[in-house]
Amino acid sequence: MTIRTSTTTETGPTDATDATSRRAVIGDTVADVASKVGSAANEAATRLPDVAMSTRSAIESADRSVQAASDDTLAAWSALSFGLAGGLLLGGANRLLVIIAMFPAAILTMVLFDRTSRVRVRGTRRMQGD
Repeated sequence: MTIRTSTTTETGPTDATDATSRRAVIGDTVADVASKVGSAANEAATRLPDVAMSTRSAIESADRSVQAASDDTLAAWSALSFGLAGGLLLGGANRLLVIIAMFPAAILTMVLFDRTSRVRVRGTRRMQGD
C-alpha cells in the first residue's frame, strides 16, 4: 500500500524576503565596488603629476639620443622598426600592436628625412640674380 503525502510550499513571504535580501547584497556589493574605484581613482590622480614628469624626462632623453645618433644609425633603426612592424603584420598580430610598432619607425624616419632636407637646403647655391 502506497501512502501519498502532499507537500505544500509557501511562495509568498519567503520569496519576497529572499528577493529583498538579494537586492541588499547586490546594493552592498555595488557600493563596495564604487568606493574601491573611487579610492583607486584618487590614488591615480595624486600620482599623475609624478608620472607626467617622469614620462616627460624619458621622452626628452629619447629625443636627445635620436638627435645625437648618426644618419646611418637612424637608417638602421628605421629599417629594423619597419621590419618588426611588417613581420608583426604578416604574422597576424593585433592591429593595435602593429600600429604601436610603427611609431618608432615613423619617428626615426621623420628625423632622418628632416636632417637630409636641411642638408640639401643649406647646400644649394643661389643664382647671381636672386
